[in-house]
Amino acid sequence: MTLRLTEEETEALRRQAEREHRSMQEVARLAIVERAERDERREHVRELAGRVRERHADLLDRLAQ
Repeated sequence: MTLRLTEEETEALRRQAEREHRSMQEVARLAIVERAERDERREHVRELAGRVRERHADLLDRLAQ
């Protein structure tokens, strides 16, 4: 895979890598993993909230009144 970045993005990645004492490749890879994990957690929370809404729909309706 080839990742094409603008000059500004490359410079931001370089600065972040220096701050973390990591390679640019490692910083990019970790950012991808963190983003995927965050989105997976967000989706899981949405699913759980949907289950709660379904399970307690009557109570939520009464509370809304």
